[in-house]
Amino acid sequence: MSETVGRVVWSTELLGYDFGPGHPMSSDRIDLTIALAAGLGLLEQPDVAVVAADEASDELLTTVHEPAYVAAVRAAASSGTVDLARGLGTEDNPVFPLMHSAAAHVVAGTTDAALALWSGTAEHAVNVGGGLHHAMPGAASGFCVYNDAAVAIRAVLAAGASRVAYVDLDAHHGDGVQAVFWDDPRVLTISLHETGAHLFPGTGFPGEIGGPGAEGSAVNVALPSGTSDEGWLRAIDAVVPPLLREFRADLLVTQHGCDSHRLDPLTSLRTSVDGQRVAAEMMHDLAHAFAAGRWLALGGGGYARVEVVPRVWAHVIGLATHRPVEPSTPLPEMWCDAVLQRYGPGSLDATTMTEGSSGAFRQWSAGWDPADDVDRAIRATRTAVFPHHGLDPDYD
Repeated sequence: MSETVGRVVWSTELLGYDFGPGHPMSSDRIDLTIALAAGLGLLEQPDVAVVAADEASDELLTTVHEPAYVAAVRAAASSGTVDLARGLGTEDNPVFPLMHSAAAHVVAGTTDAALALWSGTAEHAVNVGGGLHHAMPGAASGFCVYNDAAVAIRAVLAAGASRVAYVDLDAHHGDGVQAVFWDDPRVLTISLHETGAHLFPGTGFPGEIGGPGAEGSAVNVALPSGTSDEGWLRAIDAVVPPLLREFRADLLVTQHGCDSHRLDPLTSLRTSVDGQRVAAEMMHDLAHAFAAGRWLALGGGGYARVEVVPRVWAHVIGLATHRPVEPSTPLPEMWCDAVLQRYGPGSLDATTMTEGSSGAFRQWSAGWDPADDVDRAIRATRTAVFPHHGLDPDYD
């Protein structure tokens, strides 16, 4: 076992991934998270490595992205060139000077972390600046320029891994990662998200199960708007563990976009900080049970940047460093003071790492209710996918 339990990707270059004032994708989310994790004592530990992110080369980027697209991103960054056909210069993805370099730093941070897990240099790793799951091979989409998760997964496969599982907990469908590996049975992509009938990107329905020869490798749970902790956690438990048990990945990559929180301004799910923590605990335990302990946790969406994102992702860092944060832990005074100084009085109501939710849910094995919207969504996914893995949708 590696002497490094947790590898945390962090360098100030990651703060350059910021679309500007007023845009939801603010780098403040990363800055506040790392500061909170440091204040909680999670980073200065002998078995925790805080590792800077380099800038990914074009050679690495083009393992997933089209060379012409990488060139277009460079042109947008250097001269402000708008390329709407490639998603550059849209309202979601406005052009900014560090667009290429900052996004390339995110990719290298995630990829190096994944390769460290594969080589045994670290047991778990986390990059809260990563999880840019909407980026397509030839276009930016949904605040995402380069798809760091997809590049990292492809790098691990090239390094010798046989199977990689990707679980996306963001409120938005992980469409970019799914698209990259649509025809690749070596990669299992599972996304649990608010239904595309009501939320960007309008995809991620149960019938999307993968391309020819890879049927069952794409898994989508389209949850009804308004789903809270109990239904959200129930969906995760009903779908993810059985599939990971059968798939037996060499590495588990998870995306912890916390825009499913009830305070998030962009979505209509209703989870809590505590529900998010329980989900992260589940991912950590599943990595140990079914992926040889290799766990790479990424950030993603989440736009309640003061009250929610830092607490959720600090919990993820705590789990990845084998120092889970007790929910009742008070927020560090210095961190709270810094937040109030930056954002002003009334910007922070939270005082601890919990919202007081139990995180309890009823397991699928207890039976399902055909009159319940969440249960119907879960059942649709299990029916569409489980038989491709030799699983019974009714009992496994």
